[in-house]
Amino acid sequence: MGYPQSHEPAAPTPIKIVVAGGFGVGKTTTVGVISDTPPLTTEAAMTDVAAHVDRTGDVPDKTTTTVAIDFGTIRLDQGLKLYLFGTPGQDRFGFMWHDICVGALGALVIVDTRRLDDCYPAVDYFEQARIPFVIAVNLFHGRLAHSLEEVRWALAVNGDTPLTTFDARSRQSVRDALLTVCRHALQRATAAA
Repeated sequence: MGYPQSHEPAAPTPIKIVVAGGFGVGKTTTVGVISDTPPLTTEAAMTDVAAHVDRTGDVPDKTTTTVAIDFGTIRLDQGLKLYLFGTPGQDRFGFMWHDICVGALGALVIVDTRRLDDCYPAVDYFEQARIPFVIAVNLFHGRLAHSLEEVRWALAVNGDTPLTTFDARSRQSVRDALLTVCRHALQRATAAA
């Protein structure tokens, strides 16, 4: 006599995506706007000392900062579930990146074109770690300060690295950027196989 068959749907395949970039580029907003579950954030109030260390001059209205990770999930369909890990943007928290990125399928590197130099460490990290990544220019105030080709040139990323624009406040826009990361990672894995 056999056991009854379970008709429970199979658990979705987990996919880890890292959301990275410089200080104040929209990582926490990105994770929060797309997550199906209440996102875990490690936002802390910025002190006067931290404001000077983290160079908040270009984002003077920023009053909080991520001190560990942001975490959220989104189920793409019955078979896939993204686990999103947002990194802290300050250089002083860079020691955590390796642990955050272990097992990641890919990364979304968010860029503010008004402060391109803030995203160099993220681009360098993912190139050296050989983790597929997509550059996503956050359209602050709906404007693109530089063309995507100018951004590609300034960041010195090759033509195989996708560049896109998005609005971190828009769920649909974030979804499209994350799908670009998934497609790019799949293409890289297929090419390597």
